[in-house]
Amino acid sequence: MADETQDLAEVRREKLNKIAALGLDPWGHRFDNAMPIAHVRELPAEPFSDDKPGPKVRAAGRIVRQRSAGKLLFLELWDQTARVQLMLRVNRLTETEWKVAQLLDLGDLIGVDGEFGVTKTGEPTIQVTGLTFLTKSLEPHPKDVFGMGDEEYRLRHRYLDLVYTPDTLRRAHQRVKIVRTIRNHLDALGFMEVETPTLHAIAGGAAARPFETHHNALDIDLFVRIALELPLKRLLVGGLEKVYELGRVFRNEGISRKHNPEFTMLELYQAYGDYHSMMDLTEGLIVACVDALGTGRTIPWGEKTVNFAPPFQRASYAELFKQHVGCDMHDEVAVRAAARAEELQLEVEPAPGAPKVAVAHDVLVQELFEDLVEDKLVGPVFVYDYPASLCPLTKRKRSNPAVAERFELFVHGMELANAYTELNDPDTQEQTFSQQLAGMSADDSMAKMDHDFVRALRHGMPPAGGLGIGIDRLVMLLTNTQTIRDVILFPLLRPESSAIKRFRYTAATKRLTIEFTSGGVYDYLEVPESVYEGLKAAPSKGEYVTQSVKKAGFKFEKAEW
Repeated sequence: MADETQDLAEVRREKLNKIAALGLDPWGHRFDNAMPIAHVRELPAEPFSDDKPGPKVRAAGRIVRQRSAGKLLFLELWDQTARVQLMLRVNRLTETEWKVAQLLDLGDLIGVDGEFGVTKTGEPTIQVTGLTFLTKSLEPHPKDVFGMGDEEYRLRHRYLDLVYTPDTLRRAHQRVKIVRTIRNHLDALGFMEVETPTLHAIAGGAAARPFETHHNALDIDLFVRIALELPLKRLLVGGLEKVYELGRVFRNEGISRKHNPEFTMLELYQAYGDYHSMMDLTEGLIVACVDALGTGRTIPWGEKTVNFAPPFQRASYAELFKQHVGCDMHDEVAVRAAARAEELQLEVEPAPGAPKVAVAHDVLVQELFEDLVEDKLVGPVFVYDYPASLCPLTKRKRSNPAVAERFELFVHGMELANAYTELNDPDTQEQTFSQQLAGMSADDSMAKMDHDFVRALRHGMPPAGGLGIGIDRLVMLLTNTQTIRDVILFPLLRPESSAIKRFRYTAATKRLTIEFTSGGVYDYLEVPESVYEGLKAAPSKGEYVTQSVKKAGFKFEKAEW
């Protein structure tokens, strides 16, 4: 089969040479005035008749199916809007065009002119009267039925995934619509979109482990940003009263269903607002995104549903803690007892070899909240008034300095938004930057001193509300997608050469079992032993599996190791 895959590629290259020999450029040229296929399919269509020709159309796209019947050739043409059948007859094309038609493969790009109608079976079809070759695909495309079911293959070949997996293309369009709606909504409210630096001298604005890099010309170490917050708040000092940024953020942390090291954040700041005004803005923004998708305000999420009809529920952190943990969050004895029952760590070493100290009370409170409360939040629900020591960038409540004016928006246990009444007291800010809670690692703490930011605050930052929304999670929720990798066009993956964890071959059943580092295990069926031997000998096993197993079109099924 490995040789067969190689042969397929060689046959395609031979066809490319034959197209060139006809005097045509196999890499195509400009092709103007092509109609989106979805628009073609909306035209009135009657059965083909020489007496009553149908509408004249022009379309371009990729061949995703083909079937030959002697002097009649049926193709299926795909573009990002739809698919349509093509009917090519030898007597309706020039001699050269018919020769080109015999050299077409799955994946080739062509342009066609013709008449739109329906066949005797009622299939909407373009009867082709002009064929323009646009680009040759030298790599074999996956078979439509079996080629794109393997998640590992889809992620590594997103360009094919978009063509052959309708849900992937749908999500890509919906993401664009959601982001465009966010911009339009904020612009209409008078916000100004800005761009701030990606390289920072201090990894501030969030509790996360940064990626590090080095600037050769300046000979300084830098961090790739983990948040957008601090530069935007400097702009508040500069008089930009409503600012936002939609930007990429990078955190050198784990990968999971809800986490990717590179992701998109919306952060915005509004002078003279607070966290209540941010709740209203968040609710309006998310409802606008839901409405933009046109699927109604009650949408599916897995086997559940989410009702985004406003107003969203609002509940205090303290009342939810008491409801689900069973004690008052301020009762240190009861909180420690609950933490002990949950087998949480109660003491830590502040430094290697140093005497152990008790984990800070608020750290235990937050760990209990994460373990016992968050998964029970159906939502959408605004959870507000957090323990102040966990929020060094947040203003304290005037009635209770132990509580910070902060909220998070949860839906089915997933955090979607995080907002504050922003701290603008430079002395308090300097103090909280210096405070490291016992039991909280440096990576989990926002206690990172930024003297320049404190200096900016001393020049006077207006009272303000600030909001952060993870765009990828928002798109997950609104498109009913269970993993973040399916809403990011190119998620981070291991190098392909190390993508395979282990494999085995059962000669009696010709079954090749492969476990991928992503966690998936698949049985490939009716695989010749020569392919297994080739895999054992291949220096780059990931590349070998891609070329000789996945692209070869073997049927497969999910398995267990």
